[in-house]
Amino acid sequence: MLKFHQIVIRKFILIFSILFIAIGAIVYYWTKDFYITQSRDSLLNNIEILSFDIHDISHLDVVAKKIKKTLNLRLTIISADGEVMIESHKNKAKMDNHKYREEIMQSNKEPYGYKIRHSKTINKDYLYIVKKYSINGEVIYIRLAKELKNINKEIFALGWKTLFVLAIFFTFLIWITYKMSSQLEHEIQKIAVFLSALTKKEKTSYIRSDFSLEFSKITKQLTKVSQILVKKDKRKSKYTAKLQLANEQKDDIISAISHEFKNPIAVINGYSQTLMDDINLNPNIRQKFLSKIYKNGIRLSDLIDTLRLSIKLDSGQQKAQFTTVNVYEIINDTVDTMQVNYSKRQTIITGDKTISIKADASLFGIVISNLVENAYKYSEDEVIINFNEKQIDIIDTGIGISSKSLENITQKFYRVQGNSWNNSLGLGLFLVNNISKLHNFSLEVKSVENEGSTFSIKM
Repeated sequence: MLKFHQIVIRKFILIFSILFIAIGAIVYYWTKDFYITQSRDSLLNNIEILSFDIHDISHLDVVAKKIKKTLNLRLTIISADGEVMIESHKNKAKMDNHKYREEIMQSNKEPYGYKIRHSKTINKDYLYIVKKYSINGEVIYIRLAKELKNINKEIFALGWKTLFVLAIFFTFLIWITYKMSSQLEHEIQKIAVFLSALTKKEKTSYIRSDFSLEFSKITKQLTKVSQILVKKDKRKSKYTAKLQLANEQKDDIISAISHEFKNPIAVINGYSQTLMDDINLNPNIRQKFLSKIYKNGIRLSDLIDTLRLSIKLDSGQQKAQFTTVNVYEIINDTVDTMQVNYSKRQTIITGDKTISIKADASLFGIVISNLVENAYKYSEDEVIINFNEKQIDIIDTGIGISSKSLENITQKFYRVQGNSWNNSLGLGLFLVNNISKLHNFSLEVKSVENEGSTFSIKM
């Protein structure tokens, strides 16, 4: 399996290659259009200058040869009936009548004629500019032409210079990306080693990262988790039974965290590997894979946020910001959000929609969200939510909870035997219970196995 920085570098090389080709094509066509426009304007100016000096056509053969030699341009002067009067590159006697050449006909209708085409006479591609003039009462057409080969040489010269600059720029970006991805891999490896150390007897109680704000927060929280475990081990080291209990709890925590982090990481790695290995993957399947990667990334973030909140609640560091909140709005918003994933669940909400309480809207939303999600998970019928000024009841007709499990369901990392009650880390009802206490509310649970459960928040 590839290392993290190798995956990042490959992705960036692919993106930069596409950008390099796209920008190169844009530069080429833009430059070509620019040079053709400049050449057209230059030819027009030369024709204007030449027209001022035309008083007698007889001396223009010399002028034509001079223009060919000095400017490398082709000069042709054509009479009103299409006969070639002057030609710098070919014997005019051997040339066809030009009356119906496209650029000649266009110059009769517009200020000038303009055409890019192949010259059968010279057997080269030219940019032609023609203007119609009246000299001493006689109509003539002055035509100047520039070989496209010369224009293309100028375009490619500028194009190569531009692409060289872009190549240096992209090489610099790839180098920076490599450095950043290597450092990121180092930070991840450091965290992995730290987590690995947590499973051993010789625990590392401190980890720090200054790579980014997110890594700093993660390592601070991991340090707190480690320090909490170390303190618990020290306090219980004199008591064999308590020490064994603490070790079991530690194993459960690490197992739960490892399990829940492993699944989304495995999904992300698996789909990413498929996307990398099969560049011709069906676009619909590719979009589906990217959606899976995105959702599992969000899942990892949610797990970390849940762990952080549980640690703060457990240590008493979480503070509440009380405001006046509408109970119905919080419940209704939660149900709307949840039903995206539980579209077949019917929810019945009853209560006075004007009831408001003093609460931390964000934390109280977590309480309702956990309880509603539990009801959706373990009930196939409708979920009923009743509320008044004194309490909120969330009722389901699901599998129920045994009396033994009822005694422990609010404990941290506790999961009901036989299912993953609340959320998979076993923190759902722990959060509900502790947030309720923070608000001076209480959680009450009534349940009968195979009949259903009622979760009540007493306010």
